[in-house]
Amino acid sequence: MRRSTIHDVAQKAGVSLATVDRVLNGRPGVRKATIEKVQSAVADLNYEPDAFAAGLAKRRAYRFHFLLPNGPNAFMEDLSREAGRYAETLHRERISVHIEPIDAFDGHRVAGTLAVIDTSNCDGVAVVAPAFAEVRAAIDRLQDRGVPVVTLVSDHPLSTRQHFVGIDNRAAGRTAGRLLGRFLPKTPAKVAFLAGSLGLRDHADRFAGCTELFRTEFPHLEVLKVREGRDDNARNRTLTERLLDDHPDLAGLYNMGAGNRGVISALEASGRTRDIAFVGHELTPYTRTALQDGTMDALIAQDPGHEVRSAVRVLKALCDGAPIVEGRERIGIDVYLKDNLPSSA
Repeated sequence: MRRSTIHDVAQKAGVSLATVDRVLNGRPGVRKATIEKVQSAVADLNYEPDAFAAGLAKRRAYRFHFLLPNGPNAFMEDLSREAGRYAETLHRERISVHIEPIDAFDGHRVAGTLAVIDTSNCDGVAVVAPAFAEVRAAIDRLQDRGVPVVTLVSDHPLSTRQHFVGIDNRAAGRTAGRLLGRFLPKTPAKVAFLAGSLGLRDHADRFAGCTELFRTEFPHLEVLKVREGRDDNARNRTLTERLLDDHPDLAGLYNMGAGNRGVISALEASGRTRDIAFVGHELTPYTRTALQDGTMDALIAQDPGHEVRSAVRVLKALCDGAPIVEGRERIGIDVYLKDNLPSSA
């Protein structure tokens, strides 16, 4: 009698091979009804996994897509550059990485990009996911089509994505809040906030973390309304100029996203860099110089190379049904002052 195969199980259950693999290996991202169909097919066919065949499967080729924001965002440029460099080293491991530029502020277009991906052209996706409902639905549908999804830098926890690769952004916001609270006087003072968009989960989490800390430990600090500059340098310069005009007594500024060049130029043009404590994100040539010159007081950063390598490892583990080593994939929060800047490359 012919031994049942995983193809037989998939055909009987009416699902993809990748879905059967996820169910058999107990990985998340599969609906309860689908799990029951697969389990029923396994029982009806008396299917038993072939360990030798599974070993051969691990020598498969992997096609991963990285959906990374385009535009003048220095950190995302670094992320794309690191992804390209790392991709060049992966050919011997049969891993190919395709980098697809996206507009992280346009949820419909991101959802449309996710919609055309399936198992015929991709084995796993890493995406910087804006927190829009249509993006969540697109991630869920892609998971249903058998393509594992990992969110990168900015999470979408309400989706069925299988893993998040990035820093704890709420903790990063709390770190920024504590730095500002220590830099500023213990008398009432105003703090301004800039974000690319609070529709980006990483920016929203940073804002929540910072303001939570202010409420409990620095209640004398007044939180001004968040200004959203879409991580654009020109817009952030204009927003900062307006803040300075509207609040001549401004004491602190936290830029939760990119576009630091615009903020830096506005502060330096105003001549008020010594009067305003400025904390931002990501180590770039511009923020490095701003720290050295005293325009910025502190910088919260993450390692884009570590994030790219981690995303590839996680996607491969998801494809293979292998465990994810959480300690290895944890992305650390780096805090830089002018005194501890790493040497430039």
